[in-house]
Amino acid sequence: MVGQLGHPRAVTPELLTEADAGELLTVQRAAYLSEARAHLNFDLPPLVESLDQVRAALADPACRVWGVRDGGRLIASVRLRVAGAVGDIGRLAVAPDRQGAGLGSALLLAVEELAPAEITCFRLCTGERSAGPLHLYAKLGYRETHRSPEADYQLIHLEKPRGRAPTPIR
Repeated sequence: MVGQLGHPRAVTPELLTEADAGELLTVQRAAYLSEARAHLNFDLPPLVESLDQVRAALADPACRVWGVRDGGRLIASVRLRVAGAVGDIGRLAVAPDRQGAGLGSALLLAVEELAPAEITCFRLCTGERSAGPLHLYAKLGYRETHRSPEADYQLIHLEKPRGRAPTPIR
């Protein structure tokens, strides 16, 4: 049932603006601390990105940044960079106190639907020690394409053709 633990619930993402930069950076940094611990790397791009870099991403016409609010509070966000027919997804972040309830899944699925019509393929990457995100991406239909070295671990690159249905939850 939609809204139960582990099942995507309906969300209404909103496009974020430069005015949301500080709040976006706060959610992003809080959400990525667990990834930094898992990879023993506190220099992950989402953690070292500056406020000015976040503002630049929000102002970039090739980049769309969506967020989900609860009672006015930003609780999740994701970026989509449009590169021709490819939508590069990045910085999927859910506030730590809201993780594990399907919000990341719901936001990612919503953004796939909101993406411009010219996008035929979505791509993203995560670290090999990112058990939760790897499970999420596989469940939503993303498949590994290749790996690349990063510090003392591998980045796993994943891809999903537009319209591929999520895998049934097990």
